Amino acid sequence: MSNITDYLEQLENEAVYILRETAAQFEKPALLFSGGKDSIVLVHLALKAFSPGKLPFPLVHIDTGHNFPEALEFRDSLVGKIGERLIIGSVEDSIKKYNLKETPGRFPSRNSLQTYALLDTIQEHGFDACIGGARRDEEKARAKERIFSVRDDFGQWEPKLQRPELWDILNGKISKGHNVRVFPLSNWTELDVWNYIKKYDIALPPLYFAHERELIVFQDRLVATSPFIRPLPEDKVVYQSVRYRTVGDMTCTAAVPSEAGNIDDIISDIINTRISERGQTRLDDQLSEAAMEDRKKQGYF
Repeated sequence: MSNITDYLEQLENEAVYILRETAAQFEKPALLFSGGKDSIVLVHLALKAFSPGKLPFPLVHIDTGHNFPEALEFRDSLVGKIGERLIIGSVEDSIKKYNLKETPGRFPSRNSLQTYALLDTIQEHGFDACIGGARRDEEKARAKERIFSVRDDFGQWEPKLQRPELWDILNGKISKGHNVRVFPLSNWTELDVWNYIKKYDIALPPLYFAHERELIVFQDRLVATSPFIRPLPEDKVVYQSVRYRTVGDMTCTAAVPSEAGNIDDIISDIINTRISERGQTRLDDQLSEAAMEDRKKQGYF
């Protein structure tokens, strides 16, 4: 147990250092907060990094309009508890403003549409750095990211132009109009996140723990029925115990069968699985092998 504790302390120290460097090197940073486990851990780390003072940046949520109600309720509860500022960017507003179209299909994703709301929010508030909870173990495109990942005037990411980050030296110099995405959890794994949550008894939305829910069976995945996804007569509908490994849109995030009602059970599940959380649960990442990288090149976070 002491080895795990020491390792978690190393990860924590690195993340706190990155958060403090971000506050020091940028004029107007922001922390992107979804109400999911990784962004909740980021908030916990930020409070640790800057306590007893206020956070030197606001929390920003890009609301797709297809969020899980439990995640939104937790978001508002946590923001009220810590007394920090929350800015909400709306994908619904972007759809109306730019006459955007959702991804066609039965289970539409608004992930690509988040780019418009995010870039508008960045421009409106003048943010020069956005802190996010992405980890390199999530997906191949994530693994290519630097901790300070530069985006151009259009929010686009070019993997071939990534800067070297040697000896923990982070370079926050950017050209006018450019922006940086900051990833303090880059070197964490899903298991690290859960061990950290256990160590500090960090509260999470109930979605992450086993609960019973009505679901549609789609290509061997379980998608919750919701105001956005109604069962068709030909659908196979089941009611069973599931949990969520990641919290995205209700329309494109699948649940996993589970009886894990506590953190120890979840950690055991993760140790025994061989499929990444996004690979198992995110329908929109299955469109192509480069789905995530293509979205990032277009300006997705």
